Amino acid sequence: MLRPDPWDIRPPRVVEVGKAEGASMRSQQRLQPVKDASHLYEVERRAYHLERPGFRIAELQLSKTQTVPWHFHSNISDTFYVLEGTMRLFLQKPKQDAILKPGDSFVVEAGRPHLVTNAGETSLTFLIMQGVGEYDYVPLV
Repeated sequence: MLRPDPWDIRPPRVVEVGKAEGASMRSQQRLQPVKDASHLYEVERRAYHLERPGFRIAELQLSKTQTVPWHFHSNISDTFYVLEGTMRLFLQKPKQDAILKPGDSFVVEAGRPHLVTNAGETSLTFLIMQGVGEYDYVPLV
């Protein structure tokens, strides 16, 4: 099965109110930020090791077909640390991708769009440290 192109972050199609049926346009609008994104994408396992105001550490496990969709955080950075498997991060502003193996880490600064994929044939397990600041998740697609 082919995965969709991870670089494809076209904005959602929006129909303007008052326009004739079928008249749609591309919008640069993003979806609304949420304080809890756990319902927006599936993972094999999610555990929170530390949750404090302004900082948290979670452990996530992705199957070989699961992804964390394109998003960004307004105020906090994400620090990824791979425990098992192979992670591929896709990033925008500037466009970049990174492959992380066990023991590797990568920091995604606040405001930078990113997507997390499992680049291996087995499950990917990683820690994500998020902070310092108020958490939000701004979906892009």
